Amino acid sequence: MTVSLPDLFLHFLTLSLLSIGGAISTVPEMHRFLVERTGWLSEAGFTSSIALAQAAPGPNVLFVAVLGFNVAGLPGAAAAMAGILLPSTVLTLAATRWMRANRGHAGLRAFSAGMAPLTLGLVFATGWLLALPFVRDDAHRWGALVLIAATVWLTLKTRLSLVWMVLGGGVLGAIGIV
Repeated sequence: MTVSLPDLFLHFLTLSLLSIGGAISTVPEMHRFLVERTGWLSEAGFTSSIALAQAAPGPNVLFVAVLGFNVAGLPGAAAAMAGILLPSTVLTLAATRWMRANRGHAGLRAFSAGMAPLTLGLVFATGWLLALPFVRDDAHRWGALVLIAATVWLTLKTRLSLVWMVLGGGVLGAIGIV
């Protein structure tokens, strides 16, 4: 199957403009494009790419490079990263300068307050999409549900860093508990 680097770049370029809350909030659309529409990645390859990148140290957006790499090697990684970073970087610089100059405007404060629940919903949808293959699998269902519940509880009830939760989930998976 032939991978079109311009199509990969343009799709991630478009997603960058829609990624309210970061690139991770567009994972459902990345999945639709890379797995369902083009078939450039398998279901397992997609989920593994994101899990690997999220477990690694560094910026959260690195999962885009891993997806691009798994689709088309180094050129794919470069195309995906350039696509996801270019418009959001330019837009962020312009918006930040404009917002700084107009920070007292009531409409601007209302817009910022309204974006929080939208971002939370997009991140929840991404988490659900990544968990769904494990929840559907009989061998992993209960372990995945317990791990999800424990993570939600720890996040809401403690000040434990998410890094430790990711590390703990990785260890539990590595030793075969989950």
